[in-house]
Parts: sequence; structure tokens; C-alpha cells
Amino acid sequence: MQVTWTDHVTGKNGFLVVDRLVRGVASGGLRMREGCTLAEVGELARAMTLKEAIHYDPGARYVPLGGAKGGIDCDPGDPEAYGILVRYLRAMAPYVERFWTTGEDLGLRQSHIDRAVRDAGLTSSVQAVFPLLADETQARARLAAAFAVEEHGIGLDELVGGCGVAEAVLTVLDRDGVPHRGTRAAIQGMGTMGGATARFLTRAGLKVVAVADARGTITNPDGLDVEALLAARDARGVVSRSALRPADTCLPGGAWLTTEAEVLVPAAVSYCIGPAEQARISARYVVEAANLPVLPEAERLLAARGITVVPDVLANSGTNAWWWWTLFGDIGPDADEAFAKVRTSIRRLVTLVLDTAAADGTPPRAAARTLARHHLAALGEVHGTYA
Repeated sequence: MQVTWTDHVTGKNGFLVVDRLVRGVASGGLRMREGCTLAEVGELARAMTLKEAIHYDPGARYVPLGGAKGGIDCDPGDPEAYGILVRYLRAMAPYVERFWTTGEDLGLRQSHIDRAVRDAGLTSSVQAVFPLLADETQARARLAAAFAVEEHGIGLDELVGGCGVAEAVLTVLDRDGVPHRGTRAAIQGMGTMGGATARFLTRAGLKVVAVADARGTITNPDGLDVEALLAARDARGVVSRSALRPADTCLPGGAWLTTEAEVLVPAAVSYCIGPAEQARISARYVVEAANLPVLPEAERLLAARGITVVPDVLANSGTNAWWWWTLFGDIGPDADEAFAKVRTSIRRLVTLVLDTAAADGTPPRAAARTLARHHLAALGEVHGTYA
């Protein structure tokens, strides 16, 4: 199902694509960026179907939902952006109420969505899933408690995704016998996903030698002070340059691609690594924290050069799964429990996918999609199929 909406005030367009329903509900974030298109939202919705399904565990309380995605063609910094968001949600209210659960994505934080949901007259951005809960009151209280948890000044909801990305990085390093300590990483993006990834990689012993934000790339071959940079971010993930140390260097925005590092983490925008960009990469691993950052032709060229791409359907699935593990009651509102669950699940899935890809001679993305489709078939046998 595809919906195109035009804001009667500004003329801006918004989109919703529901790729698949499972038990009558689909899940997928809402992004806001200038230039967002229906085709982009559709591709992201199809990816969400796989991202949901890949975490299927027949013994868990959480039964993966279908895949969907929303998008608004507007710069989130536009003064009109919040009003457009509220009007979009009002227009999409019948879908939010019954079929589509959503949350933050590129350009939007969960706090912005929660506020807009209230102003649009809705109960919750995930209210469509409430009828599937065994005890809605307990489940909503558990999720609210989880969103109130902070670790060193950052909310748990902003950390779990980066924890999963970092675990994907550590898994591929361990599989290849690469030591954590001293291994270098470059990250595009210091928002929710990129910032948390930087924190967890640093704690694991890696050196984050470059981070990119909207103002450019900050580099230091000896390693950046990640905690200082995180503390100096604004609401859009832009780091105040006043927090930099004398040895830190400011370079143009695209410099993160060519930084001397073993691990590259695109954690900001989709479609940022095409054939031309991949030729500039010397890293051994590309781990996708953003949605669809590597174009298919670029991925083929990277593979031909022996560079492993860990796909987004695996690497950045931690946030989505954490929401549902918490809401359905597989885990409680506790940071240690959440991190342990994310790490265990991501490590198991990345290992399985990389082993399968090596045995079959296929790219990791193809192996991940095959696993997800196998889970979709199993879900269909138990719960029926909605396409």
C-alpha cells in the first residue's frame, strides 16, 4: 500500500508505504529530509519487513511485525517542519491507529514524534500494536520506564541501536581474528546511531579516528575524545568545534571516507556510497548503521576488492528489536539487560549470516535476506500471510 499526502499549507509532500502486515500490523520509522521520495520510502519499507523478520524467535513473546516506512520531503530545520509533521500525522491517523507503528528515523528524534503525536490527537506512535499485547497497561508502563533510563547522560533509547552496530563490528573483527585494541574506526554521523556507536566502539578498545557531521569531518589519528564530542553535540548531532583538542583536525565532510581506518561506519544518510565513493575507501569493513547507505553497484565493487559489508538489516536492527522486546516483555526496563539482549542477538545473527555467506559464496546482504525470508515463511505458517 502506498499513500502520498500533500500539505495544504506548504505544498510539501509526505509518504507512507506499508510493505507487509503481520497479525495486521506493520512497523517502520518516520523520516524527514529534503528530497525524500516515494521510491525511497518504498525501498525502506521493504527493508523493514526483513529487519523485523530477521529477529524472529518462535520461543519469544515478541512476534515480528510487518514492514512499513513513512517519509516527509522537508528539511527538518525548516521553521515549518514541526507543523508539517503534525499535519502529516493527522492525515495518517487512521493508519497509525490501526496498522502502522512508527518511531524516529533520519531527521526526527523520538521526542519530536511523541510531541507531534499528542498534538495530532493520537495516543501513541505505536498504538496499533496495543491490541496484540497480553497486558497493555503493564507493557506501556514498561516501555515508558525504559525510555526514562539514562546512562551517562544519554537515554537508553538513543544507545541500544549503536550498541548493536558496535557489536556487529566486534563480531566481524573477532571472526577474522582482528584485535579490538588499536583497530581504527571512522564514522559518518554523530546523531543517535553514530554517536552511540562511537561510544561503544571506544569502550571496546577501538580508536575512533574520524567522525563526520553536517559541518565536516573531525579527525585525529591517535583517536578522538568521543565522550567530549558527545557532550558537545546539539540536537541535530552537530559537534561544537570549541570542544576539539589541539591535535584534532577539521576536514571537509567527505574526508571520513578516505580516513586511514580498518572499519567504516556510515551512520547518517542513505545512498551515500556509490561507485565513485567506494573507490576512495581503504577500510577492510563497512558496517551499515544508516539505512541503505551503500548502493548495490558500489557493494559489488567493494566485495571485488575484498571489503566486507555488514548490511543494515543486521547491523542497525537493535533499536527496532529493543522496542518490541521491551513492550512485549522479553526484557525489562534495564540498561544492562537491554545491552546484553542486543549484543547476544546481533552477534548470533551476524555470525550466522557471515558463515552462510562464506559457505554459499554469496554477499552477506543476500544471506541476510535469505534468512529473513525463511523467517517470514515461518511467520506466515503460524500467523497467516498479509502482503
